[in-house]
Amino acid sequence: MRHITFYPEGVCSAQIDYDLDDQNRIHNLKYVRGCNGNLKAIGRLVENADAAAIADLLRGNDCNGRGTSCADQLSKSLDQALGR
Repeated sequence: MRHITFYPEGVCSAQIDYDLDDQNRIHNLKYVRGCNGNLKAIGRLVENADAAAIADLLRGNDCNGRGTSCADQLSKSLDQALGR
């Protein structure tokens, strides 16, 4: 497993941590700060999911006109981790 730490920009969360296995499936997603319940729910929903599919699904999600969101920042992190 490869551990990823990402520092999002323009959102309430300060850090995103997760692991990618050899098949690029997401495990142990955790956000530091932000909307606790919603971000825990995202972690449950993406557990063992394909990282590329999740990045495609969440990319462009907007939070209150910020042009990004915690979910969108996860997509950016996943794209970076996958070299996309």
